[in-house]
Amino acid sequence: MKTSYSRAVKAERLKLKRSPVWLAFFALPIISAFFGTVNYRMNIGILKSEWYSLWSQHSLFLCYFFMPALIGTYCSYLWRLEHTHHNWNSFLTAPVPLVSLYLGKLTQAVFMAILGNAWIFLLFYVCGKFAGIQSPFPSKALEWFLCGVVGTVVICCVQLLFSLIIRSFAIPIGIALLGGVLGLMMTNRDHGLDYPYSIYCMGMRANNPNLEVDVPTLMINSLGYIIIFAALAILYLRRREISAN
Repeated sequence: MKTSYSRAVKAERLKLKRSPVWLAFFALPIISAFFGTVNYRMNIGILKSEWYSLWSQHSLFLCYFFMPALIGTYCSYLWRLEHTHHNWNSFLTAPVPLVSLYLGKLTQAVFMAILGNAWIFLLFYVCGKFAGIQSPFPSKALEWFLCGVVGTVVICCVQLLFSLIIRSFAIPIGIALLGGVLGLMMTNRDHGLDYPYSIYCMGMRANNPNLEVDVPTLMINSLGYIIIFAALAILYLRRREISAN
């Protein structure tokens, strides 16, 4: 199993080696950080909580809109070869278990999303220093990052299922954008931990660094969504394998 999983990860990495999609994970956070820092500097008389105020400016649009769309784009690209080149028979008859094939794609999606999150926090730190913040970097940021990573895995599982089922490249990205909008609504109605797209935002404390989050509930709900959507994707692949045969 370990060997087949490693082969699947390596194959997905080779497919995406020259893909420009990963550049968006680095470009969009720069744009968000730039405008968030400018807005912080322009309203520094009102925003007096330094790092926490800066984070509120950095994270709102990034966590609710940009990041879900980026993950949606990447997940669509991961299934693009199978959908556009009619490569399903080769994919499904590969000498690798379907679980490993799916986990290979999930690993690539999660890896890129984690790199994106790490880049977000690096920009946050650099922009804070550039903005002249002298107080220590908030220790809570580590919790935000770790909870955000868990939420990222949830979105990856959801989007991989949609991108697996839907042949269109763009429709799953639109679903991710809509999911982010609905996530904001669910968070405002105190149901953020019950909805897969808002778990990431809750974990990252998007636009509200002082938000108290029930971390055990976040972890349990996240694990539940990960298991459900991963199982649905593998079940769909098994049924498709039977149809192909």
